[in-house]
Amino acid sequence: MTDTGNGAPEVTDGAQLTPEEKAAKFAELAQRVRSMGGQGPEPGASAPREPVRQPSGPQAPVADATGGGGPAAPAAPAAAAAAVPHRPHGDALRATAEVLTAGGAPPELAAAAVAEFGEEAPQRLREDPWAVLGLPGVRPEHADGFARELLGPEAGPGDERRARALVPWLLEQAALRGHSALELAEVAAGLDRLRMPDPAAAIQAAVQDGRVLPFQEELTGAEAHAAGDEEDEAPTRTLLALEGLAMAEDSLAEKLLQLMATFVPGEDADGTEDADEATDADATGADAADAEQTPVAPGPAAWAAAAESAPSSSATALIKAVAEHALVLHTGGEAARAEPAALVTAARGLGLRAWAATWTDQGRNSLAALAGTGTGAGAAVVTLAELLSGTAGPGRAPDGSLALDLLVVLDAPLLDVELAATVLESLADGTRLVLSGDPGQLWSAGPGRFFADLLAAKVCPAVASRTPDFGPIGELVSGVGIGELQPVEAPDKEVVILTAKDAGEAVHRAIQLLSDSIPRALGIPVEQVVLLTPGHGGPAGTRALNAAAKARLNPGPGRFGGFDPGDRVVDSPAPGVTRPARVLDGDATGLHLEYPDGSRRTVPPAEAARLRHGWALTVHQALGRRWPGAVVVLPEDAAPALTRQWVYTAFGRGERHLSVVHAAGPALAQAVAGRPAQPRTTRLRAVLAENAAASAY
Repeated sequence: MTDTGNGAPEVTDGAQLTPEEKAAKFAELAQRVRSMGGQGPEPGASAPREPVRQPSGPQAPVADATGGGGPAAPAAPAAAAAAVPHRPHGDALRATAEVLTAGGAPPELAAAAVAEFGEEAPQRLREDPWAVLGLPGVRPEHADGFARELLGPEAGPGDERRARALVPWLLEQAALRGHSALELAEVAAGLDRLRMPDPAAAIQAAVQDGRVLPFQEELTGAEAHAAGDEEDEAPTRTLLALEGLAMAEDSLAEKLLQLMATFVPGEDADGTEDADEATDADATGADAADAEQTPVAPGPAAWAAAAESAPSSSATALIKAVAEHALVLHTGGEAARAEPAALVTAARGLGLRAWAATWTDQGRNSLAALAGTGTGAGAAVVTLAELLSGTAGPGRAPDGSLALDLLVVLDAPLLDVELAATVLESLADGTRLVLSGDPGQLWSAGPGRFFADLLAAKVCPAVASRTPDFGPIGELVSGVGIGELQPVEAPDKEVVILTAKDAGEAVHRAIQLLSDSIPRALGIPVEQVVLLTPGHGGPAGTRALNAAAKARLNPGPGRFGGFDPGDRVVDSPAPGVTRPARVLDGDATGLHLEYPDGSRRTVPPAEAARLRHGWALTVHQALGRRWPGAVVVLPEDAAPALTRQWVYTAFGRGERHLSVVHAAGPALAQAVAGRPAQPRTTRLRAVLAENAAASAY
């Protein structure tokens, strides 16, 4: 047995299947899935599952990005991120380190292995060396080498243990790119690239293992037309999904339909509800409703009066929709956030326990100002993390559900399927839920297209705001949203487009804008300007930009773990959570940070490695935030990262000023016109349709 270029053992000619044999095996496997009904769990079945994650830290999660000059990849599925490994026993650690060393793997992985497999980690790795693929940073070529060292000639490429590890690994990698499922053919192609001699058998082994679930999904619309199946039977596709993600999407569909099915609108008392009195109720009534009392159920007349008092026609439409429906979607740009704010104010005026949740603390503060509730005790606006953790918000009812009647979730496109499932599972039956967001922005960091799939499924009313984002930046972003990149008039230099011949010149111009041009010409302080770029690596990624910004703005030797007092940093207290901060000082206890809201925190030395300089961010890291000034840097290698969605999100991060340093040539216009978004394969839309059809009988 010899080694191949990708680290997999070489497959002899006799072990190879012909393309025709592989096709036959896949057809047989797909038919077997169809005969199973095409579903893992039965719809509505309460299969046991690991609890989905909750965001941690003082603000909601924001996507991180991978290195390289390509697109910033979504953060790892946070079910793993939320797990807190226990402290392994010393004997197990030593024994595991010995096994890892024997297989040529870093012994530093011992703690992760014991956290993953428990005290039996040494035995597990010896019996199934490919299990090492489940540890952080391990790739298939590493696992193959580890297996060869431990098993010798027994480490064949078609080993069932290898198959059981590779199929979930491929799906986990897809989840990093936002997919909650993959088509059977895509998984098979991935196994082919990893020199799996019989991909169909490998997939079947992984399905039998229970970590991967198969689903048969009927194609509709353009997908059905593309399939070209003219037979009476509708064309279908076979999907594979990790068990946790499959359960999350099934749970989401079930709970959404359950909310709608259990909703009972209020009635006017004797048909003569005093609407004026209900509308004029002050915050005292809302505070009383937050206590344990008989639930308030305003009737149509009270809702109608509240809607008529709304500050805009779009807010009126939103309030009317919420009066009659349990689940309502709301779409619009930054200016449209005033409409959910008006809804919360109106609902609390009617005596409902109404709360809004945002993605970041910045979003919370701006929405609270619009709603007029403030951010202190009794405020009606919290971050999503605060809401779910209970550090702020309405608290929990005796049954564990959130003690509220109406929940408005802003920035809804940023919810991945696991986080969305957590939110839905926290709501009591009959609760009103409004999901609001800008459908043109980037999707969630984690897997799924929760908000986009809900819009496409059309299972509930959707209110589209008519409130435009004004000014040159709003005009530019609105054009990008419909696929047009047109020059805009900017008499006060609200939008500036600069060209650069290469990445080096792009970095130079960006630093000049950050440190001098924007503060001097527009009066926006350096601290209120952000640099945005597609990825971390490359000659104009965040690393290069941050290094140049530090050298220009705050040079120093990096006395405290590479940082100096005055450095701008990004703090990630948990994977997927991004918080801008400033270094105050450092000592033996750690690095002392100050956050934009004035709060302070000391990061222990053991955790300081996760800090990064923060003058420059990826656009994924910037989600949920805006700055008075934004400089978007597009190096010549940015083309793979650029989509209309990315450009729309990046350009919208600036409130007063946007500079674009452009070295990407025609790739920018091509992305805006012809690449709406990076594709994602999900199941939620189909599951919603299936469950809705089943509930109709």
